[in-house]
Amino acid sequence: MPKRDQILVGLDIGTTKICAIVAEMTDAGGLSIIGVGMSPSRGLRKGVVVDIESTVESIKKAVEEAELMAAVQINSVYTGIAGSHIAAENCKGVVALKRAEVTREDIHRAIESARTLAVIPQERRILHVLPREFMVDGQEGVREPLGLSGNRLEVNVHVITGAVTSAQNIVKSVNRAGLDVVDIILQPLASSEAVLSQEERELGVVMVDLGGGTTDLAIFLDGSIRHSAVLPIGGQNLTKDLAIGLLTSQTEAERIKTQHGISRTELVSGHQVVQVPSVGDRPPRTFSRRDIAEILEPRVDEMFELVRREITRAGYEGMLGAGVVITGGTSLLEGMPDAAEKVLNLPARRGVPSGVGGLRDIVGHPSHSTGVGLLLHARRHVDELETAGLRNSGTWAKKMFGWTKRVLEVF
Repeated sequence: MPKRDQILVGLDIGTTKICAIVAEMTDAGGLSIIGVGMSPSRGLRKGVVVDIESTVESIKKAVEEAELMAAVQINSVYTGIAGSHIAAENCKGVVALKRAEVTREDIHRAIESARTLAVIPQERRILHVLPREFMVDGQEGVREPLGLSGNRLEVNVHVITGAVTSAQNIVKSVNRAGLDVVDIILQPLASSEAVLSQEERELGVVMVDLGGGTTDLAIFLDGSIRHSAVLPIGGQNLTKDLAIGLLTSQTEAERIKTQHGISRTELVSGHQVVQVPSVGDRPPRTFSRRDIAEILEPRVDEMFELVRREITRAGYEGMLGAGVVITGGTSLLEGMPDAAEKVLNLPARRGVPSGVGGLRDIVGHPSHSTGVGLLLHARRHVDELETAGLRNSGTWAKKMFGWTKRVLEVF
């Protein structure tokens, strides 16, 4: 049985599903997936908890399934956050160096300086402060300033914030399920860790995570994040359109979307027909696959049009040499890369999570990108604590569960 301090758990709390993925840290420094549990999500709407009790029950079911598969007891998790309440801004911090060269303390002071300059309303809290670029004595383009000689250190950071109440409800749901929250991570950041290559981050890429309730995006350029956003539209909108257009239940509409859906009418070949159950005692109806595509195509185009507008609004149009990487469960709809290329005028590919071993056949699926990304973030978080000398000390536990304490102290 794996040791407790070798186990990491990513808990993806989504609008349509909740997924717990258990990984064991290997001696070589990697991650081996040893357990996966999934449960339908009953208490979220567009990425935000609206029913805590239903969310708690869904979390418990997913965690119990993961525990059974992994043969471990889960006590703490890394979880994600999304929703239209997420916002971001870029800030700059400046500090004078205490010595003739940049130390790790100087880097922390510069980032903290930028954090304090961010204008954060009382009802919001900072989730991430991500360095974009450092400058030493005015020299731009510095990625790792540690050890460089100079007198002044500047840093540009990407500050991501979320509504306090939304973060609190996620933590409360996890706590009521009998678990501690080690850290809470913006979902598009987690997905990006799982599906993007370093070359794509350098050249310029937009990662689009097409979930059930939201569409999350993150823009990377020159190796660092430049912009992030969460759009309130997702696969559930496609399901609802099909239910209305085909005069059937949402359960049947979801099944038809998954099994027969296609996002581009021009990709339909032949004359395939689908029998669609009607609501109530009415007889079933027959629709062609082209009929289904004609219902889905406008909504798919709308989703990518919102992404295109966000890219333009952020000022990165024409700068994304690596194009777009789509992931998430909705990205599996046939023809989605073609739809993305058409609307965004960028090369597109479907991204699957990588960077882990073990049960890769189970998690190597676009719908698991956020869960795997949470684990990759967790592994780096552990490495940072080890570098700081906290991993095997009493401070480790204090640091480990500090996020939950900070969130709950707000209230």
